[in-house]
Parts: sequence; structure tokens; C-alpha cells
Amino acid sequence: VQLQAFGGGLVQPGGFLRLSCEASGSFVRVNNMGWYRQAPGKERELVASITSVDSTNYGDSVKDRFTISRDNAKNTVYLQMNSLKPEDTAVYYCSARVVIRIFQSPGDYWGQGTLVTVSS
Repeated sequence: VQLQAFGGGLVQPGGFLRLSCEASGSFVRVNNMGWYRQAPGKERELVASITSVDSTNYGDSVKDRFTISRDNAKNTVYLQMNSLKPEDTAVYYCSARVVIRIFQSPGDYWGQGTLVTVSS
């Protein structure tokens, strides 16, 4: 299973970015998908997660600014980030809980990370 994230970059405070991450490879099903981030000198934290039936969960610092969504047909998860703040600067990682074979327990997979920098 490979997770490929796209969409990071440099944006001014108050701006917006949209991240996407596609799960590819040989598997039966993708369950939960999510985004985490890690800022320099800080621990990795949950940004947002979404189940296969679109139930969502957000970190407190991004509620009402970020929106997570997914396209199950494309095995892709998106993160729309609005009203970006300098404190949102971090490497953003996508994750997915994937079932490789029928009757097998799901495993957790991570993408390579994409850098988001919010600065004027």
C-alpha cells in the first residue's frame, strides 16, 4: 500500500490550501483515513479523520477552519484548509487503515508527508 500526498506549499496567513492523498496498491478496502501534522520540535498530532461512511473528527485547533472529505471510488482523502495561521505550519501526513486481504485485520499506513508553510 502506498499513500501519495499532494498540495503542500507556501501560503500567506488567512489563505487556503487543499491537500489530497491517494491510497494505491493491492488491497480489499480502505477504512478510516486521516491527516496528522508535525511541527518542528513538537509531537505529531491529529488534524482530522474520516471513516468510510464519512463520519469525521477534528483536532480542536482546526475545527471550523479545516474540512476533511474522501472519494471512496478513488481511495483518496482531501483536506481543505481555510483561514490558515502561522501555527498551522507543519509537515502534514496522511494515514489510512487498510484491509489487505479478506478476513485479515487492517493495518495502518502512512504517506511521506507534505510541507505546509504559512508565512507572510
